[in-house]
Amino acid sequence: ACRRRAPLGRPDPARSERQQHPGVGDMPCECQWGLSSLFIGAFVILAAGVFTFFPAFLGLFDYPWYISLCWLWFGIGVFFFVVGCLYETIGLQPAGRWHNAKAREAEEGEGAAPTPYVMINA
Repeated sequence: ACRRRAPLGRPDPARSERQQHPGVGDMPCECQWGLSSLFIGAFVILAAGVFTFFPAFLGLFDYPWYISLCWLWFGIGVFFFVVGCLYETIGLQPAGRWHNAKAREAEEGEGAAPTPYVMINA
């Protein structure tokens, strides 16, 4: 028997969430917002510096709108860099696979050193 499909834009109640949207729930988001913002901010700041080099030292592209755009991109880079620093220092990153929570628990919990490995000569 042929089953009628749900109209576009409406989910089919007979299908599960995974069937309706393949890939949903396969991997949790473990984005590194702090580190990503730090690296993106540093990259944009460096790029703005490179583009500012031309009008400042070579006399090329010495237009007011070009210099304003360089300052705008520098400001955007500083914003991302500061947000990344704050995100990492305040500790807003949720615990996940990339955080070494097990090692932190061992440091806080026991404090005993691991058993040393002794090599036996044959």
